Amino acid sequence: MPPIKTGALGEVARLFFKLGLIAFGGPAVHTAMMREEVVRRRKWTTDDEFMDLVGATAVIPGPNSTELAIHLSNKRAGLKGLLVGGALFIIPAALSVLAIAWGYERWGTTPELGWVLYGIKPIAIGIVAFALLGLLKSAIKGPATGVVGVGVAVLFFMGMNELILLATGGVLIVIARRQVFGGGRFTSGLIAAPPFALPFIGSFQLAVPAITGYSALTLFLTFLKIGAILYGSGYVLFAYLNVDFVERLGWLTNQELLDAVAIGQITPGPVFTTATFIGYLTGSWWGALLATVAIFLPSFLFVALLGKILPIVQRTPWARAALDGVNAASFGLMAAVSVRLADSAVVDPFTGVMAGGTFLIVWKTSVNLAWIVLGGALLGVAYKNIT
Repeated sequence: MPPIKTGALGEVARLFFKLGLIAFGGPAVHTAMMREEVVRRRKWTTDDEFMDLVGATAVIPGPNSTELAIHLSNKRAGLKGLLVGGALFIIPAALSVLAIAWGYERWGTTPELGWVLYGIKPIAIGIVAFALLGLLKSAIKGPATGVVGVGVAVLFFMGMNELILLATGGVLIVIARRQVFGGGRFTSGLIAAPPFALPFIGSFQLAVPAITGYSALTLFLTFLKIGAILYGSGYVLFAYLNVDFVERLGWLTNQELLDAVAIGQITPGPVFTTATFIGYLTGSWWGALLATVAIFLPSFLFVALLGKILPIVQRTPWARAALDGVNAASFGLMAAVSVRLADSAVVDPFTGVMAGGTFLIVWKTSVNLAWIVLGGALLGVAYKNIT
């Protein structure tokens, strides 16, 4: 690890607190914003190193963009940075969800944020489009990785599981390079999954007994289990939560669960703050704290381990090939998700102009992303009130 720079902890704290406040739109948007801030604006790392982190965090369980924030914080400011940056990326989202949960419990409804999101969504698309263009050379390093990236995007649209696509991308590039180097052999030996993935292959199951009444320990252990084994999107999170809190424990109704996931998606930061909402509904303020800590705790532990192993992976030929394949697959997934986001964000000529204008602003200027997102929100509200 490079030496930690003086003042780095403060830089990490300020950046990831800001991103925690403005990072609407899901993991693809969060990743794009982080790339803009840490690669292009602050030059803490290169696009190649950034893409390695994106690929590596994609193959461990948990919220990928949160784990990327934790790893970037660790890279910049060490263990203290890991804790501070990760926490400050999560806290603004958790507090906003907690405030909504408080209102929801009293009035039984969620706030209408449609006008604000109408303006923010196309802004996010412009930021993501610029990030994808910038990461293209780092993710696609030749014809083989290009085929993997395109193939993953196509198969994702056909409904194939994200983890399978990531693993397949890694294996395909290992096989392709074995045909090029050393007569079909890498000097380091066997083909296998990247070593940082080995502890997480298969399903880790934590036995949490079903009980009829609320239990703080059961709440904590259930969310700890989910944080330790969940791969994939918000839809996968919904399935896990449904099995545990609706069917097994009976603590939530189907409608409450749907509202919880929706609130996690419309607030800034990680969608895993859905846990904050559920924790509050089932165990008030103390339940919200326990649920939030439990679901994110595995991510901090996994990234701390990943930080020790990733440099070894990058120096090992077959593991380097696997990581390049995962990077290409991650890029394909990010591009595919962005197309889906664009379909729901660019809904009329006005939002199209906002998305294109954002791309140009990010490309040609160094305007702080917070002002761009705030401007988008205000434009969305103003336009909706005028029309």
